[in-house]
Amino acid sequence: MLVSPEDIATAYRRIHRHVRRTPVMESGAGSFGLDRSVSLKLELFQHSGSFKARGAFNNLLSREVPAAGIAAASGGNHGAAVAYAARALGKRADIFVPETSSPAKIAKIRSFGANLHIEGQRYADAAEVCERHREETGAIDIHPYDAVETIAGQGTVALEWGEQVPDLDTVLVAVGGGGLISGVATWFDGKVKVVGVEPVGSCSLQAALDAGGPVDVDVESVAADSLGSKRCGDIAYAICKDRIDRVVLVGDDAIVEAQSRLWMEAQIAAEPGGATALAALSSHAYRPQPGERVGVLVCGGNVDPSTLAA
Repeated sequence: MLVSPEDIATAYRRIHRHVRRTPVMESGAGSFGLDRSVSLKLELFQHSGSFKARGAFNNLLSREVPAAGIAAASGGNHGAAVAYAARALGKRADIFVPETSSPAKIAKIRSFGANLHIEGQRYADAAEVCERHREETGAIDIHPYDAVETIAGQGTVALEWGEQVPDLDTVLVAVGGGGLISGVATWFDGKVKVVGVEPVGSCSLQAALDAGGPVDVDVESVAADSLGSKRCGDIAYAICKDRIDRVVLVGDDAIVEAQSRLWMEAQIAAEPGGATALAALSSHAYRPQPGERVGVLVCGGNVDPSTLAA
């Protein structure tokens, strides 16, 4: 089952009282090393520090939650979002993360009062323990990217953005498992060109497009803790293969430079994954046409700002 624009509109009616309508910043030519103005959708100011709160709330508000609550495996942002939404709605949350999760994201999950379980070196290790917990307790799962409710929730970013900046021609969206970009592409539905941006060392969507379906990829990137999915989602692939314009790849150096520019020039504390879409412009991996109105989604900011100082 794919996702429709009506699913996204319904999700927004369901969640809008629980999420922030995040701001858009118009940067002038010359900012961030660019030769043009761009529209930055600042989703790092969302509750829990990333767009993931949208999908978490849409799941919890559209499903029956048992006494055992919700169990989620996460590299960080999904876990923080589920923990925040569960606390807001008075539900129990057990969040399973690998030891390699960033300290900032672990601290964020703890601050929301979830039961935090640190398991193994890899996301797959945490996911395995999480699955056992669900089987033993009856807790429900919220998939971080490959579920209709998740994708519809993430797509509400595009609904807002289109209202805020109605003359957009193109939007650049970072890709991990594909839940965000598939929601954005579903809402814009060809009216706005959607370009995915992946790290060279973590390109599950490009690999799926090349192979004709999702495949496992190696993950090695500075943005791996948020964009490090080993395999893009089946639903996300089915949507993106027909609805996005293309995927462009950016190196870690470009991501770190974009992250630094956001901080030094605008005091925007984006995590590496949150700066990845901007890196496509600043590194010229994506070259807009003259007059093209471009938007960049800054999707997450769960990072320790002290690590951003020059």
